[in-house]
Amino acid sequence: MISDEELLVKVEADEGLTVDEIKRYQKLVKPQKHVYGKWGTLKRKYLEDKGIDWTIANLPGYLHGVDKQAEDMYNVLYAKLSQNPLYKRTGEFMEDYRRITAMQQAIEEEILHEIIYTEEAV
Repeated sequence: MISDEELLVKVEADEGLTVDEIKRYQKLVKPQKHVYGKWGTLKRKYLEDKGIDWTIANLPGYLHGVDKQAEDMYNVLYAKLSQNPLYKRTGEFMEDYRRITAMQQAIEEEILHEIIYTEEAV
């Protein structure tokens, strides 16, 4: 069994941890309240529901990365879909609103499918 100091060094070096080491590390580290964006919060809830949130040593860093990845994906898809004739603006307020809403829903569904509700990145 390694000492607490060695465990902290191992975590900082981003080496693989055993389940017991992860549990010890989580007890050692002072709990902090972390604020995540929409996507990080959804991913955290998903991981909690699956019961695998405790297996990630640096959960806050992972969830902030999920937020960044989802925002980047949103921006790329928004730029791409804005060129699609289905989502181009017509100058008519209600029609434009419907098209923008449909585009946002399509983008959010893609993010949920590709980033949030997957376990492969964990």
